[in-house]
Amino acid sequence: MRKNEILLLLGFILLKFVFQHFLIEPGYDLQRDEYLHLDQANHLALGFTSIPPFTSWISFVIGLLGNDVFWVKFFPALFGALTIVVVWFTIDELKRGLYAKILGALCILFSALLRLNTLYQPNSFDVLSWTAVFFFFIKYINRENSKWLYWGAVIFALGFLNKYNIIFLILGLIPALLITKSRNLLIRKEFYIAMGIVLLIISPNLLWQFTNDFPVIRHMEELSSSQLVNVQRISFLKSQLFFFTGSLFVILSAQFGLLFSKKYSKYSFLFWSFVFTLAIYTYLRAKDYYAIGLYPIYIAVGAVYLSEVLENKVGKVIKPILALLPIAIVILSFDVAFPNRTPEYIIEHNEEYKALGLLRWEDGKDHQIPQDYADMLGWNELASKVDQAYKSVKNPKETLVLCDNYGQAGAINYYSENGIKAVSLDADYVNWFDLQTHYSNLIRIKYRREKENELAETSPYFESSTVYDSITNQYAREFGTTIFIFEGSKIDINTRIEEELSKIKGSD
Repeated sequence: MRKNEILLLLGFILLKFVFQHFLIEPGYDLQRDEYLHLDQANHLALGFTSIPPFTSWISFVIGLLGNDVFWVKFFPALFGALTIVVVWFTIDELKRGLYAKILGALCILFSALLRLNTLYQPNSFDVLSWTAVFFFFIKYINRENSKWLYWGAVIFALGFLNKYNIIFLILGLIPALLITKSRNLLIRKEFYIAMGIVLLIISPNLLWQFTNDFPVIRHMEELSSSQLVNVQRISFLKSQLFFFTGSLFVILSAQFGLLFSKKYSKYSFLFWSFVFTLAIYTYLRAKDYYAIGLYPIYIAVGAVYLSEVLENKVGKVIKPILALLPIAIVILSFDVAFPNRTPEYIIEHNEEYKALGLLRWEDGKDHQIPQDYADMLGWNELASKVDQAYKSVKNPKETLVLCDNYGQAGAINYYSENGIKAVSLDADYVNWFDLQTHYSNLIRIKYRREKENELAETSPYFESSTVYDSITNQYAREFGTTIFIFEGSKIDINTRIEEELSKIKGSD
């Protein structure tokens, strides 16, 4: 690769980090899921109820770096930048020049990944791992050097340890190989050695799943009944048009080239992999963003194909338009696609957000602001008020802070200045109770819809009870969530907690 190309690639990487820094309005907190992922660093394990262990390793590194928001946002941006790098090298592997690389980089940079990479969730590495696996597969097909297949296996395994979603890459890829000339890859010994590498790397997590009665299955069942049931198949397909809107022509060009160009016949499995993977996701009513990792490799192929077919006078006019289109789309959608506007602004421009389906939450209903944005409000307020409540009790060290959900517990643990270790009977927190401490007081955090009877039901078991405070940010998803203080227990709190945990784990 030439020196000027390397410098340009570094420029795109720098641009990626700069853009990510300006996409979030300062008034927002972290998002609900981010607090859980950060708290997992305090409970390192081979697996978790909600996700595999990879994110907890990154969280541990973030903790070593000071746990600042800067580092929380740095890593998803890094994974987004590396996705650009992999697309760049894929184009280089397909023997195309600077225009194709610039087009590919622009299509990745100015896309839904800008939003995805603002959130500290497994999704950013998921997209990177999908892209890298396809890249190494292309390298293997081109060179028939087994090391590339083995590298692909390592990346797939890491992707699996990050998010089980990458299984769908294989579910789409295997039938695609079977119906194309690439089927002979499935009988080569290096393919099975690669499978062995994958199994070796992921085996600790599989063992953890087995010994814990496969919580991933319970998690998927719960997800299916509470969230995926509200996903309409046609809505899933429509959403795919918005992730890489400015790159649709590039992606479609990739499919055309893979299907009809003899030069790309050895990669035709990629066309069918695309079809099968989207079909599986659609049938299962998957969340729309699950499929984002599928697209970057097709942007690379499409950029290469277009750079070839546009080598004419007409192409000289079309090329700059294609390069500028992703930028134009992001500029046009900048005010609605990112949490860079206040809730007041969003409500004022409600129709724009509603028209794009951004106000539709997991419950299938429209709300004032997007769900992700509502999940980024009220957390600092909650933690501050719980800190004050904690200081007000007579024996703080004997106080259990019990929350309704993982977002509440994670936020309190992240922001608390008193070293509070809040817990919940939700998600991974069911495994994180400290039952060695004897509890005489209870600070109860109740979601607004479930708070009404809390005082009447719980106060008889304590000498004193108080409604201490609540979240007052009306735009927060947790608006109205209430803090109760119960002091001087008349019962054994530890025993009650053990009973509740036994019910939860028993029902599992």
